[in-house]
Amino acid sequence: MSSLIEKLSSIKERWNEVGQLITDPDIIADMGRYVKLNKEYSDLKVIVDAYDDYKNVLDNISSSKEILSNEKDEEFREMAKAELAELESRRDDLEEEIKIMLVPKDPDDDKNVIIEIRAGTGGDEASIFAGDLYRMYTKFIESKGWKHELTTMNEGTAGGFKEISFEVSGDNVYGTMKFESGVHRVQRVPQTETQGRVHTSAASVAVLPEADEVDVKINPADIKKDTYRASGAGGQHVNKTESAVRLTHIPTNTVVECQDGRSQLKNYEKAMKVLRSKIYEAEVERREKEIAADRKSQVSTGDRSAKIRTYNYPQGRVTDHRINLTLYNLDGVMNGEIGEVIEALRVAENAEKLQAGLEEDNIQN
Repeated sequence: MSSLIEKLSSIKERWNEVGQLITDPDIIADMGRYVKLNKEYSDLKVIVDAYDDYKNVLDNISSSKEILSNEKDEEFREMAKAELAELESRRDDLEEEIKIMLVPKDPDDDKNVIIEIRAGTGGDEASIFAGDLYRMYTKFIESKGWKHELTTMNEGTAGGFKEISFEVSGDNVYGTMKFESGVHRVQRVPQTETQGRVHTSAASVAVLPEADEVDVKINPADIKKDTYRASGAGGQHVNKTESAVRLTHIPTNTVVECQDGRSQLKNYEKAMKVLRSKIYEAEVERREKEIAADRKSQVSTGDRSAKIRTYNYPQGRVTDHRINLTLYNLDGVMNGEIGEVIEALRVAENAEKLQAGLEEDNIQN
């Protein structure tokens, strides 16, 4: 308990320090730093409030124990015993809540995202499956009250998409959707199969935290811009104007395209969002590998080549391979009911981080 108090005490000290910093005129003048410190202040306040509640409960436990040690009146002793039992139960609950609060939070969890779905092995069936995943995600997004906007798409010859990308905005979007990155595999009889045989196809999903100009500084001289005529759905304008935009970031050879907007300017702005997000993600991935080269999370690896989930139609089964979770609710899942899977992954990740934190504390002690 003393180590928990020490940790919480140092967090409160930091909270007080940040509270002073955000009133400093020099900090206020630096918008990037001011925004980050304000967010840190808000995030720490939740823990500080729980700490104050926890300390109050501990003080009341001490008072109740003192009454039991000194009080002779049996009625008062019985009241103190009942109060002590309630306080100790509250203390235990608070300790569990605070431990979860102290699990290191991904700083990108609150960000909006750009989701890219690409057909993999399986030809036309893979494109159809990519379309199914897109529908699954849009249904889930709508159920969360989030908004989504198409960035670019390349339709499959037999339906679905060879690739499709879209922006998602809302509350804690990356913190929820980050678990979807990786290879999704489907086992079913394809629409194109005449013999009734079950085939295995795949599509890859990438979930990129949306980066803004504060996160990534891009030199305009490093960007090559090309325009071309859009193809696919979108109205007559797609064949008459060069509204589609392709941006190449020369130092990293990162290429992004956007063709959904009716104007070249809108497509350029969307493409810049995607470009910043891709460069930001690559930098975050590089930094994480340096920090934790010896610890690979089983829940959220960020490895897009890793097979994370199988959708088995003959058995109506969905299996997430990272946590060995199997649900026999395939129809519901494909209609956007993926909350149960995501919540199980979030709980597993928190448990993983909590265990890692305990191991670090044991090493330090």
